[in-house]
Amino acid sequence: MTSADKPPVTVLGIGSMGGALAAAFLAAGYPTHVWNRSPDRATALVAAGATAHHDIADAIAAGRVVIACLTSFAATHESMATAAGTIAGRDVITLNSGTPAQAREFARWAHAAGARFLGGAIKNVPAAVGLRDTLLYFGGDRAVFDTHADTLRVLGGELDFLGAEPDLAALYEYAVGATLLPALLGFVEGAAVLASRGLPARTMVPYSGKWLRMIESLLPILAGEIDDKDYTRLGSSVALFHTVVEDDPRLAAETGVDLSWHATMHELLRRAVDEGLGDQSITAVYELLAA
Repeated sequence: MTSADKPPVTVLGIGSMGGALAAAFLAAGYPTHVWNRSPDRATALVAAGATAHHDIADAIAAGRVVIACLTSFAATHESMATAAGTIAGRDVITLNSGTPAQAREFARWAHAAGARFLGGAIKNVPAAVGLRDTLLYFGGDRAVFDTHADTLRVLGGELDFLGAEPDLAALYEYAVGATLLPALLGFVEGAAVLASRGLPARTMVPYSGKWLRMIESLLPILAGEIDDKDYTRLGSSVALFHTVVEDDPRLAAETGVDLSWHATMHELLRRAVDEGLGDQSITAVYELLAA
């Protein structure tokens, strides 16, 4: 596809992620239109060749596909509602945060306004937009995905269509993203433990990386146990994890590190033991979470 053949793209919301999306389209030669509630954010993109619009209706009208990357579905709806008359006939793709219910509600509004809708999520940081291993997944109108696949591939090399339900990207965003904060907090906690001995966080990076890769290798086993309701194959029992609960107060006293965020996890383990799941794999706590 030559530059002349590339469809104009509108990006609504040019914060850190939206700005990275717009920059990627510009670098790939797409006519790029941008709108933001704070217009001064567009300065660098305009210098790079983007067209900034003060009126969101003008921005929407300028793009063959409209990609919204505001903070939430509520913010996206609030902004686009002022230009509802220009949405008819457009393809609207969201790459913002929000719950599955909010995604479904926004999809209903977009369809009622005459637009086709595709809900998406980008599974990487702004600096990784456009890299070959950056993943984006989508749910909603398959025709929108197929029509704009080449355009969307500018944002990342891995694209996946999850299905026709418009809330699937939001659903998977929560399901997959549930791993992120505990992992990051665990790393920060580990850094604090090492700091109590005067050791820098960078010294544990090789070991943490290996540990995370080991966890990755176990994911098919974990998923299989949960799907089959057979919590016997992993070999790491609820009781095994429960035995180290009492070590936390000792470690906190020794290092001075605040470990209070573990309390909810400990309570879950205690409940699992009390309900007779101690000999089962740690995946058996699914029975408590999904109840």
